[in-house]
Amino acid sequence: MTFGQLPYDVAHLLGGAMLLISFVLLYQRRVPAVINALAAQGALLAAAAAWQGWVQGAPQLYLTAIIALAAKAVLIPLALRVLVRRLDLHRTVETALGIGPSLIAGVALVALAILVVLPVTAGARAIAREDLALALSVVLLGMLMMITRRNAILQVVGLMSMENGLILAAVGVAGMPLVVELSTAALVLVAFVVAGVFVFQIRERFDSVDIGFLESHRGERR
Repeated sequence: MTFGQLPYDVAHLLGGAMLLISFVLLYQRRVPAVINALAAQGALLAAAAAWQGWVQGAPQLYLTAIIALAAKAVLIPLALRVLVRRLDLHRTVETALGIGPSLIAGVALVALAILVVLPVTAGARAIAREDLALALSVVLLGMLMMITRRNAILQVVGLMSMENGLILAAVGVAGMPLVVELSTAALVLVAFVVAGVFVFQIRERFDSVDIGFLESHRGERR
């Protein structure tokens, strides 16, 4: 590996590690392990942002890295752990789709992301093209997690993973304004707070955070 290939290889190593963590989120069967994996993904996002700041000569990305490390690797996982303890939640993952089928669907979504992004970005730099493909894969796997998990806490984790993918895409594009990255992060942090309130309301009304109870409350199950 030459020095000229180093930025390319490290960027893809970090992006690929984030994608691997997305599969770990789908695979894990216990809520604490899912939260730990989300924290690891946040730390990898911070490392990816810092690396892109060095590669692109963009010091503002170091601020993005610091915010990602503090919020996504520390504060949000800590808040989720407190939420799990306060609500005395079941520690096993409740799924609407089995772990195996979820992983197969995840592989299909990654293939879809590659097929969509690479032809569309044919004129872009190779590092940006493949980073965008990895980022879109992370977003789609986060969406899949939201769809296939019945626990409201795990749906919040899926939302956070989706946002990690969006920020990975933003930092991988040279010249992306910092305000775009920070506004995206702020928007999803607000969504996290709203989701937390929503979880408390479900718990208070149904004594559970299984969203299946909402279906019976709407009369969809007899």
